[in-house]
Order: sequence, then structure tokens, then C-alpha cells
Amino acid sequence: MPMPVHFSETELDGVLIVECGVFRDERGFFSETYNQDIWHAAGFTRPFVQDNLSLSVKGTLRGLHYQILPHGMGKLVRAVTGAVFDVAVDLRRGSPTFGRWIGQTLSAENGLALWVPEGFAHGFVALEDDTYVYYKCTGTHAPEAERALRYNDPDVGVDWPTAPTVISDKDAAAPLLGEVETNFTYPG
Repeated sequence: MPMPVHFSETELDGVLIVECGVFRDERGFFSETYNQDIWHAAGFTRPFVQDNLSLSVKGTLRGLHYQILPHGMGKLVRAVTGAVFDVAVDLRRGSPTFGRWIGQTLSAENGLALWVPEGFAHGFVALEDDTYVYYKCTGTHAPEAERALRYNDPDVGVDWPTAPTVISDKDAAAPLLGEVETNFTYPG
């Protein structure tokens, strides 16, 4: 049984909130979280080449990460268990929203996903213990292209709903917006 998918635009051009159809009955639920034919018919034609899964305790911050071109990586992110506050920051030079961010709660309960295309830094803070985050990627991991933006950069001003308490040394020392290396340009 094919299930519908709905894409909602956000205030950051290219970042989408994704809602997949859900069938519920006395057993629980079933959701088809990705179907290439249905997604293509809805206008989403990006190919996925790598899937990732992370487990985090409450307060864990992961991000804000991105890979520079030619190794850019778009991510379709969802919480399988628990919940996260998921964030995308526009790093496309010439974009009218350069340096602005959007955040969305993704949880097992709401079933939402966030599409974060190339050109954006991405990260999240876990809102619950035992939070599994699953994401499909349009590129593969390329260590030489890894970059990060500091999660608490005052010029970006992400309003994290809970204070991050578990942060890697690398993420804590990431560059500020004025210092980041970015080679993305706004297509518009």
C-alpha cells in the first residue's frame, strides 16, 4: 500500500519538513519513510547513498556539521526513538538568509523528518535519553571535507530548548560564523 509524503517549506530556502503517511491500528503503526517512486512523483529526486544511525543521551549535542564541496552532503533526518531539536544553518554565500537558522523538534511521537540540503550546517541536541537518530545522506563521509560551525555562536543565535551538556571537544572548539570555511553559493 503506497503511503503519501508531504513536504512543507521553511523560511530557509531548500530546507523542508517531511511528513510521511502513517497507518495505525491495534498493533501500533506502520509508516513508509522513503519510497523513491512516490518521493520522485512529489518532486524530490535527490539520490541517497549513505545511511547513518546515532544513539544519544539527553543533552548530547551533535553539530553543527557540514562538508564542503565537492563533497557536500544533504541529510534527511528523523528520530526513531526519543526526540531531538534539529537545526539547519544557512552557509550559502549570497543567500538572503545566510547565517540564519531553523529548528524543528523531531520525535518518535511526531514522526517528522527534516531535509537539510548541501550548503547548510546541521546539528541537534537530544531532548531525551536513548534517542536514536537515523539519517539518509546524498553523499558519503569525506574526512578531508568535514567542517563545523560553533553551536553557540552569538551571531547565529540558535535558541536551543535545552542546554547542551554533552559536547565533543571538536564541536566546542568549532569556528564562529565569521571564520568558517564555506564554498557554497546561493543558486537564486
